[in-house]
Amino acid sequence: MGSAAGALLLVGCGDKAALPLAAGFGPTPTLPAAHPSLIPTVLLTPAVGWPAGLRPTPAADLQVSAYATHLSHPRWLYVLPNGDVLVAETGAPTRPDDESGISGFISKRAMQKVGAADPSAERITLLRGVDTNGAAVKRSAFLSNLQSPFGMALVGADFYVANTDAVLKFAYRPDTLRIDSPAVKVVDLPAGPRNHHWTKNLLASLDGAKLYVTVGSNSNVAENGMAAEHERACIWEVDLRSGAHRVFASGLRNPNGLAWQPESHVLWTVVNERDELGSDLVPDYLTEVQAGAFYGWPYSYFGAHVDDRVQPPRPDLLATTRVPDYALGPHTASLGLAFATGHWLPARWRNGAFVGQHGSWNRIPLSGYQVVFIPFVDGRPSGSPQVALSGFVNAAGEAMGRPVGVAMDATSALLVADDVGNTVWRVSPRSL
Repeated sequence: MGSAAGALLLVGCGDKAALPLAAGFGPTPTLPAAHPSLIPTVLLTPAVGWPAGLRPTPAADLQVSAYATHLSHPRWLYVLPNGDVLVAETGAPTRPDDESGISGFISKRAMQKVGAADPSAERITLLRGVDTNGAAVKRSAFLSNLQSPFGMALVGADFYVANTDAVLKFAYRPDTLRIDSPAVKVVDLPAGPRNHHWTKNLLASLDGAKLYVTVGSNSNVAENGMAAEHERACIWEVDLRSGAHRVFASGLRNPNGLAWQPESHVLWTVVNERDELGSDLVPDYLTEVQAGAFYGWPYSYFGAHVDDRVQPPRPDLLATTRVPDYALGPHTASLGLAFATGHWLPARWRNGAFVGQHGSWNRIPLSGYQVVFIPFVDGRPSGSPQVALSGFVNAAGEAMGRPVGVAMDATSALLVADDVGNTVWRVSPRSL
């Protein structure tokens, strides 16, 4: 047995969850005593892809089709006004300083095992139309030669892409299948040889004057020092006229999904929380984002629950920490966010938020590996999560797929990017 495999087996013998996963969901999750460990709990799901004829399992009143297959690590989705669907086919950039030490060694080997270490395709692919089988009619290489692209936004005739190290702008022509215009840099983003959370997402303001940009932390809990976290673990607000930016909200370890709540027109985000405090901690969350608010990272989690690993403490910040609105379960790797639109899906799926849960590595047993729906009433989360799409892990504990980005298409069907299955799935009402 090789040394890497031995290391992964060693760290796989970690603590097991004492609470049911449901205890880590909702506005008031159960938060037991922390169990920090020098060597983290690891339970990996080897990536195997989808066998012929198999697909995820939808809820009873839904059906799923393969909208596009044979993609290269599709992670994020964006729907253009004409209904075209853009898919960011992307992977992690080179980041040598993030792979040093025991944690870096474990992380690198783990990413290889779960299918997250392939070279990045560095492109955005366009999918157009839908046939009677629920598949895209046309596919085109929309934009290439990028640098670990992720977030996308169209504002007027300008198309914006969040590379891992900068926001770029391209001229866009309506209904085009491909962009060939040169890039214009809008603003640099934190990156470099240590680029722990490399994915950067974008969302345009409702008036089109600003972009909101997610920038994840450069560590688990600031173990590399707070200087390495400058303007990280936050959401930026970028003025599109001047290129100037400010930190809009902070203390968000790894925000990814961004969306405007349809009734309140308030910004919401999904945040991937910290690891290595035990299988029952810390829950990821869905929350409203308030301008100037601080959400705890790295000093505390879910409000005033202090993380003693972070020294020196900051009681001044602790006193101002905002409690997230809705917990999404520990280690679920909640990343994607899309509010339901239209009235095509059955009634119980029409008012709320879909969340793509990429799946755990730091929990026994596994958590996530599904798409959940959080019902909303009067612009706020209300009620228990509902599973919209599951079945990504087989009986042998292997990942056939892992959901990441989610989006509502022009027909109000739900699209799900599956970066292990290399597929975009389309979820629609079940045919009667």
